[in-house]
Amino acid sequence: MNIKINPVHFKADMKLETFIKEKLQKLPVLYEGVIGSEVMLKLANSETRDNKVVEIRLLVRGYDLFAKKQAKTFEEATDQSIEALRKQLIRHKEKIRGL
Repeated sequence: MNIKINPVHFKADMKLETFIKEKLQKLPVLYEGVIGSEVMLKLANSETRDNKVVEIRLLVRGYDLFAKKQAKTFEEATDQSIEALRKQLIRHKEKIRGL
């Protein structure tokens, strides 16, 4: 699976990129139609501590799944986004089987 990580206006360290890649590598196990993913890492302009934003677009054959989460750390936001994508992927898989 092809994974592109794009930090916006900062340089992400290798530890964070490795964490994200390891989490994303688990998704194709659920559905074989996963082609790749695009990850955007942003710092939101908010006054709260929950200013880390992770947007993940999961490229699936003929369809794209998307999740955007905001949390205190990029790791936490990544976990929440991956969980949302996992649920979407299961629903998409069931929908395809039902056809």
